[in-house]
Amino acid sequence: MIQQIKHKNKLYALIIRNFRKKKGVSFFTPKNLSLQCGYMNHKKNHFIKPHSHKKRLSKIFYTSEVLCLLKGKLRVDFYTDKKIYLFSKIIKANDIIALIKGSHGFKTIEPVQMIEVKQGPFHINRDKVRFEKIDEKKIKVK
Repeated sequence: MIQQIKHKNKLYALIIRNFRKKKGVSFFTPKNLSLQCGYMNHKKNHFIKPHSHKKRLSKIFYTSEVLCLLKGKLRVDFYTDKKIYLFSKIIKANDIIALIKGSHGFKTIEPVQMIEVKQGPFHINRDKVRFEKIDEKKIKVK
């Protein structure tokens, strides 16, 4: 199941759940996104032909990231590009979230283990802007 997280008809994130049932190759992200995320499920002795990826110049205007939650429960807080709080979502162990647009923050609800994948190279001082989180009393989990 893929849940699209939208605000004003713009895609902010994809939450991917129960994805391991499909056979073959399944990509969750639309082909036009600058970061692609998919799942592969093949039987024993399946052969993937050797290949390389062509060198090409791509323009990436915003860093996207993918979080694979291995353990625990995580609240994801969504904000506009102007740092205005929108709403929150909860993701659980074995969920994947692709963060595409806007700003975001997190709060661990249970102890968390996760893997993060994003475009690089990443320079923390040039690529990340931190700001104050919303008052916990104003959190709206949808």
